[in-house]
Amino acid sequence: MANYYYAYSGHKYGLDRVRRGVALIKGLREEGVEMQLLVNDFRAGLAAKELGVEGAVTIETILDVDAMAQRGDSVVLDTPEDINLRLEQYASEFEPLFCVTDRCDEASRFGEILLKPVCLENEEQCIETPLVDRDYFSQNASREERILFFLGDADYDKVILSEREFFESVEMDLLLGNYFFVKYEKVLSEIFHKLYEPEEYTELLLARSRVFTASMQCALEARAAGASVVYKRKGDEDASLLKRLAEYGIIQIDLYDKEYLLNAFTLCDNNGKKGIKPIDKVAKELISRLSL
Repeated sequence: MANYYYAYSGHKYGLDRVRRGVALIKGLREEGVEMQLLVNDFRAGLAAKELGVEGAVTIETILDVDAMAQRGDSVVLDTPEDINLRLEQYASEFEPLFCVTDRCDEASRFGEILLKPVCLENEEQCIETPLVDRDYFSQNASREERILFFLGDADYDKVILSEREFFESVEMDLLLGNYFFVKYEKVLSEIFHKLYEPEEYTELLLARSRVFTASMQCALEARAAGASVVYKRKGDEDASLLKRLAEYGIIQIDLYDKEYLLNAFTLCDNNGKKGIKPIDKVAKELISRLSL
């Protein structure tokens, strides 16, 4: 039996799902279980290698998962694609089938096991996440105070340029995304104090005391690393998920506003009411569901 993690990747959705997949694969590896990473583009495979998982295989869409996985294998699906196209079929073929979701109200329909932020009481087909690499739990006593901003892996809507006045009013550094255009970077260098390359992602999250981001995964990783974190909401997040973020001590704002941002950092509770679940606990719970 083989194990697969399909992480949807690309210019529109970035690499957050790849980062989640890498976290789980490394956690399983520590427990002696191997899992193959499947992605959608070559750049995602390179990013996964930098994060510690080599040999990612590129496939086109969710429809191609069964070209790799065979009946009886276990598969984790982490994708925004319409999984209804294959869900019932995959649930009958793969033992077991896991689906990662950010929707806390989502329920299992065909026996698939959900990996989601909050499991309901007595919800058997569920494993609580997040999926955060253990590397981020290394506390660094020496941290730089300047705010680090990470929008995400791409900015096709030119959000930063549309909010240029805000970003110029707050001195901060920018961590570039993997899908940023070179010409765009030249403009951004005029707005931010300093630009950092995507390859410095992990190192920076471990070295900064304040992180502002519109990436949910980045918010969780930075918080696990001990930073004060402010998350810019997109407006479509699950309410229970946002409540869980607040329990982790992650402050949330809706606008790119200097006063809102600086006030948010003063409210950051660096202890939080709830600790982020270590990946080894998630990995062990998933292993208990595998047909080894």
